[in-house]
Amino acid sequence: MNILGDISTATFLSEYWQKKPLLIRNALPDFESPVEPDDIAGLSLDEDVESRILIEDPAKQSWQVKHGPFSEDSFSQLPKENWTLLVQAVDQWIPECADLLEQFSFIPSWRRDDLMVSFAPKGGSVGPHFDLYDVFLVQGMGQRRWQLGPKCNTTSKTLPDLPVSILQDMQVEHEWTLNPGDMLYIPPSYAHHGVAIDDCMTFSIGFRAPSEADVLQGFTDHLAAELNNDRRYSDPSPACAKDAPALIDEAAIERFRQILQKNILQDGPLREWLAQTMTEPKYEALHEPLEEALEWQDIASLFKEASMLTHNETSRWAYFKDEQRVCLFINGHAQPLAESKSCQALAQQLANQRHVNIQDINRYLSEPACQDLLLDLINANYLYFEG
Repeated sequence: MNILGDISTATFLSEYWQKKPLLIRNALPDFESPVEPDDIAGLSLDEDVESRILIEDPAKQSWQVKHGPFSEDSFSQLPKENWTLLVQAVDQWIPECADLLEQFSFIPSWRRDDLMVSFAPKGGSVGPHFDLYDVFLVQGMGQRRWQLGPKCNTTSKTLPDLPVSILQDMQVEHEWTLNPGDMLYIPPSYAHHGVAIDDCMTFSIGFRAPSEADVLQGFTDHLAAELNNDRRYSDPSPACAKDAPALIDEAAIERFRQILQKNILQDGPLREWLAQTMTEPKYEALHEPLEEALEWQDIASLFKEASMLTHNETSRWAYFKDEQRVCLFINGHAQPLAESKSCQALAQQLANQRHVNIQDINRYLSEPACQDLLLDLINANYLYFEG
């Protein structure tokens, strides 16, 4: 199924991705939400789940923000209208929501952030605002009216003295009402405002987009941690400084430039930092390895009894190729791999598919290096058996 409707993936990526918004009617035909409002409210009671409630007073143009975990009394005290419950990373708690992310496989999986679910009664909204990342908004239940405006930036005026960032004025350029299964794509920085027409749920699929400042600081910190303090600036043949001792001359600047170029332009450290950073889990504490490590003989029979291996919902996978070698990273850590071609091919297949049919990897199961890899991934709880 093509979630982009009549638009091809190539057309979407070349003409819409990070360029302009797109409404796709019936992107998910006959869509049935994998969660109910009570499920979302139930998650917000858990202290390990990030959640918040936004309450609007339209008459006073004021907003309240309450952060979870909530209690059942929290919901009984809410007004009948004009509020929204938002729960982050629902894909990490509900496997069917994690499967929904697979519909967006045309975007690299290491770019995905999470799936946020919002529930709102009539009038519920988070106000006109803009995000600095791409987002797909899938209508899961009820109806929501969306208004879209122009691109914004940090100079765009927001309402003062509010606990959330809400645009003061938003010029409406498009307006649509979304029904279950409809989807709206919004590129970074475009103003948007969604208001519930009736009880509704919206699924927001966001993507990781580190700022250039984060990239520079993160990568240079990574480099600095690997460097030896004995390697220092040197100027073996400087010009005489007697006439202008305070001058930083061009030769000195060039020597510092060479230090930066020598270190920053290396491909290896950049690849490692990128794979490590983009697989860091959103909530590290949610993932735990198996309490008792297994041996191959403990799991060998399961490859005949189960139908597939599945990524743990709390795991993030990525890899890069370095010459002839595959470097696999999961949850911010490098996964040791044997140099055998079979082991490296298996690692790529496991990383690229959330659900791996066991029949498709049978040819690897007799090789000790592949057995070691599978055992490591299962013991680390990165993979589990299904069916």
